[in-house]
Amino acid sequence: MRSVVSFNESWSFHEGFGQQLLDAFDGTTSVSLPHTAVELPFNYFDEKLYQRAFTYQKVLRWLPEFEGREVSIVFDGAMADSVVYLNGEEIIAHKDGYTPFEARLTGKLVKGDNLVTVKVDGSENPAIPPFGGRIDYLTYAGIYRDAWLKVTGAVSIRNIKIETANVLSDVKSVRVRCDLANPQNAAFLGTVTASLKDASGTVIATASGDTTGEDVTLSFEGLMGISLWDISSPARYEITVDLKTSHGSDRLSSHFGFRSAEFTPDGFLLNGKPLKLRGLNRHQAFPYVGYAAGRSAQERDADIMKSVLKCNIVRTSHYPQSKWFLDQCDRIGLLVFEEIPGWQHIGDVEWQQESIRNVRRMIERDWNHPSIVIWGVRINESQDSHDFYAETNRLARELDPTRKTGGVRYITESELLEDVYTMNDFILGNEELPGANRPRTALRNQQESTGLDRKVPYLITEFNGHMHPTKIYDQEARQAEHVRRHLEVLNAAYGDPEIAGAIGWCMFDYNTHKDFGSGDRICYHGVLDMFREPKFAAYAYSSQCDPSDEIVMKPVTFWARGERNIGGVLPLIILTNCDEVELKYGSITKRIGPDRDHFPHLPHPPVVLDHRHFTTDELGTWGFEWLDGEFTGYIDSQPVARLRLAADPLPTTLDVVADSGSLKARERDTTRVIIRAIDQYGQRLPFLHDSVTLRVDGPAKIVGPSTIPLQGGTAGFWLEATGLTGNITVEAVSSRFAPVTLHVTAV
Repeated sequence: MRSVVSFNESWSFHEGFGQQLLDAFDGTTSVSLPHTAVELPFNYFDEKLYQRAFTYQKVLRWLPEFEGREVSIVFDGAMADSVVYLNGEEIIAHKDGYTPFEARLTGKLVKGDNLVTVKVDGSENPAIPPFGGRIDYLTYAGIYRDAWLKVTGAVSIRNIKIETANVLSDVKSVRVRCDLANPQNAAFLGTVTASLKDASGTVIATASGDTTGEDVTLSFEGLMGISLWDISSPARYEITVDLKTSHGSDRLSSHFGFRSAEFTPDGFLLNGKPLKLRGLNRHQAFPYVGYAAGRSAQERDADIMKSVLKCNIVRTSHYPQSKWFLDQCDRIGLLVFEEIPGWQHIGDVEWQQESIRNVRRMIERDWNHPSIVIWGVRINESQDSHDFYAETNRLARELDPTRKTGGVRYITESELLEDVYTMNDFILGNEELPGANRPRTALRNQQESTGLDRKVPYLITEFNGHMHPTKIYDQEARQAEHVRRHLEVLNAAYGDPEIAGAIGWCMFDYNTHKDFGSGDRICYHGVLDMFREPKFAAYAYSSQCDPSDEIVMKPVTFWARGERNIGGVLPLIILTNCDEVELKYGSITKRIGPDRDHFPHLPHPPVVLDHRHFTTDELGTWGFEWLDGEFTGYIDSQPVARLRLAADPLPTTLDVVADSGSLKARERDTTRVIIRAIDQYGQRLPFLHDSVTLRVDGPAKIVGPSTIPLQGGTAGFWLEATGLTGNITVEAVSSRFAPVTLHVTAV
């Protein structure tokens, strides 16, 4: 039976690469994986710091169970141009920084200590996608995902592909193809058995077949009582495949779901029912460590997208992302648009061949995820390239005929080779450009984008973003406009039944090259900041959920008379899924419903208070006393939410909250910790920029600096276990507040 164990610990790390690191182990600097080669500051740095070679070393001691078996190291991801050596001999080279690769060690191990050396080159090699042009994100060097030591028999299971059929019928079926690995070309007879299990682990069906070396396909027919995988009830099943041959046995399992996903000219259907897709794009980057965040951080991002932002789809811009992230999307019911690496630039023939190989790697890794509903097989925002994209689409359809293909462009009248016309529509804001000859427009008409004389499956894959970058501490009026732009596009998408949905740019702010962003190496394009703290625009998404899921009521204001130009708080957008919102200001009380005049198509239009509802004097003019605002949300005429905003906010509490109260010590687990400076009514103080110093006692460390500034009244960090169990205490000290202590346990 196979053994797959973590290979993350006790790596030695070195800047540069040379023969001496192939000849002997140098344990001067010990690190664990995932690891970033260069820990960057939060902003204002030179991204060329990591654009060079680095070396990782690890000693693999011979074990008796290696005898007569296949031994390999599986790397889930390393950035970017990687070469693996064993005892000085090159084993494998892998160019792509986003897909896994396997270094086969069989026949080359010695009985004793074996030196594994991995060279990773963070240079932006123009021969490797996404490089060759300028890209609006960073590709942080390092072995930034997990590594595994894999031991199997001479013949093993390489991969399994699961395909469901007739899922909308009462009687369902599923087929599993078992691809075999036989690197020694050994002759054998074997039996393959597949077991279908439900969520409780109960076996509900089995199938078996013989093999003499060929891949085997098994079917389960006549399945009754099967639950569908859906965004509200993501029922997962598991198929376990057992292989028995004269060379031993092997077992491989994969989860999957019974679901149908259709992109049609009349919108998107999940399990035969219309669903308007509402989502955001996600980069896999984190402050300081770049890509090198482990399992819990990846899973938490999926949870934030689904449970905090209330999205039903995420686009993995612009590359395949962590298996931990995708697994969590499967578990929680978050749909995924996954795409190959790239950003605008198309390289030469060999570059294109590498990109085509990326299509294969992506699909073969992820084809069993029920959350993935579309493959992105075009370089993001690239120009048309007929032969190149004809091949990426052909290969995707050959590998996985169960899913549609898409290709994200921003040019209009682009050649449609994919199944779905996926479009980055940044028309909103173009009215501000010189010579603009159209009024403010949320989205183009579909046929203006496609140039076709017919309707086709159509999905908006980016909007807003660079058209209106907004910081969490920007002035109120800018943040209100940021909110309005997201609302306008969502409203337009909901109002057009022929649009499958809209995926905004983007989930959170991210580090970028000098050629983009605000000059500090950050693109402030997110509805969250880099620590995943919400800006006002985040509530444009969360407020669209049903009140039975969560009641949302968020006024887009800091509640100060002099924050906006001229003064006052009108117009005041209240992002809510309540039927009505009541504002009490002094002796004045007014209850107002959603603004369906301007946002008629949203599930839950915002309440907008303006001079339709208040005279100039009712909220007091300049020079008069400013009063507290009291907001009450109503559903079916019953109060369901209350909020008070202070006219004289004062620093009252330093709130320190961890996503989790425990860490898995052996996994070098992390938890995000958010710090908020809040006033007497529990509201964040947006212009308090004090610094907070962190002190840790126990088996954990701070990821990044130990003194961090508040931005927009908030800051964050990740707390990482160091490998030992025990109690952890984090003390947060600031000049404006009493010290705060946080308790976490490493188990």
